[in-house]
Amino acid sequence: MTTPSASSLRPRVVIIGCGFGGLEAARALKSAAVDVTLVDKTNHHLFQPLLYQVATAGLSAPAIAAPIRHLFRQQRNVTTLLGEVIRIDVGQQSVHLADGATLPYDHLIVAAGATHSYFGRDEWAAYAPGLKTLDDAFEIRRRVLLAFEAAEKEPDPVRRADWLNFVVVGAGPTGVEMAGTLAEIARHTLPGEFRHIDPASAKIILLEGGARVLQAMPEALSQRAKEQLEKLGVDVRLGARVTAIDSDGLKVESPASASTSSANSYQINSKCIVWAAGVAASPLGRHLADATGASTDRAGRVVVEPDLTLSGHPEISVIGDLAAAKSYVAGHEPTPVPGVSPGAKQMGRATAANVLRRLAGQPTQPFRYRDYGNLATIGRNSAVVDLTSPAGPVRFSGYFAWLFWLFAHVYFLIGFRNRLVVLLDWAWAYWSFARYARVVTGIERHETAPPSPTPPGT
Repeated sequence: MTTPSASSLRPRVVIIGCGFGGLEAARALKSAAVDVTLVDKTNHHLFQPLLYQVATAGLSAPAIAAPIRHLFRQQRNVTTLLGEVIRIDVGQQSVHLADGATLPYDHLIVAAGATHSYFGRDEWAAYAPGLKTLDDAFEIRRRVLLAFEAAEKEPDPVRRADWLNFVVVGAGPTGVEMAGTLAEIARHTLPGEFRHIDPASAKIILLEGGARVLQAMPEALSQRAKEQLEKLGVDVRLGARVTAIDSDGLKVESPASASTSSANSYQINSKCIVWAAGVAASPLGRHLADATGASTDRAGRVVVEPDLTLSGHPEISVIGDLAAAKSYVAGHEPTPVPGVSPGAKQMGRATAANVLRRLAGQPTQPFRYRDYGNLATIGRNSAVVDLTSPAGPVRFSGYFAWLFWLFAHVYFLIGFRNRLVVLLDWAWAYWSFARYARVVTGIERHETAPPSPTPPGT
């Protein structure tokens, strides 16, 4: 079964994935004389930087997501399809979906994104869900809120403490934002709503295997972020490596100290663990590498040429979190492109431009990443900002950094409605400390073992 575009005389461009990279690539082809087929395994584009706000009941799902069909309703050269890619036939230049559909292509843009990495311990996923999709956010929100409910019913103080221990593994932007928000929920949102427990007594633990939080940030901002987290009541533990996770909690190993000659290993009992420690490329990357002879890096990302295509296959481009890409600036050594949304957006636009150059018989151009800096929020009135400007780096933290982070994220949201809803929700939450997106489902599963995670698709 093929799609209607298969019979078109115009060049056929298939884009796999409607994350930041795929979305920008499709938009950049708006005025081109090509037929674009955009396929994604969900029906929505997701603004991932605010996904943790859904997981912590600060925002509802529609506030940070938009239906893909709605986004392209006025772009007549785009056909959007809901489907899961299971195979790419490089020889026949076709993409095969799980439902049997076949999508022929003249140019293929693969932007399938990334999933969680448990460093070879995938069984941990059942006890420590990661945060990449709306389903992940709903599951984490369910576990967080129901942990407080279980603590309210638990008469044994030791077991009650286990329910009130919340552990976040990994102190990158997602981990830092999750830990800070969990502390706010416990200390500002929930007090007064329970009769047998004090939610403010909940312990929020942030584990990081490295020497500091937010390691992509300058050391001074990293230290400032740690101080702000601790001011919120987060127990930040650096050099803490997780060695085991089960239904009782997790085992942690910390390096030897001046008083001990060997590593210190200990147990943290917890019923609610959030994984924010590792990212791996979509399994589609390995499949594509096997089909084309391309290589992958340790995270499973596909190594691409300077113009983001695959060696020997100029008709295939890989972008976003799936690409091990470098930035090429004349007179400088190539530098790796970080796995952040601005990088994916820029790759999407650059790839679309190179597709049009090939169609016009022109040489393609190497990708150049423009680094605008990094932002991370720690909690209410607290954030760190590291901006890149022609005059040099601009770095600040605290309240004004939090305001900058807030308005920057609102600005980049998709659609006026989403911006307005998020602004109103945040304004109300700021003055009232309330979080009204505290709706959970699957309560009947709470008394059983955590469900096995669904294997990530492609």
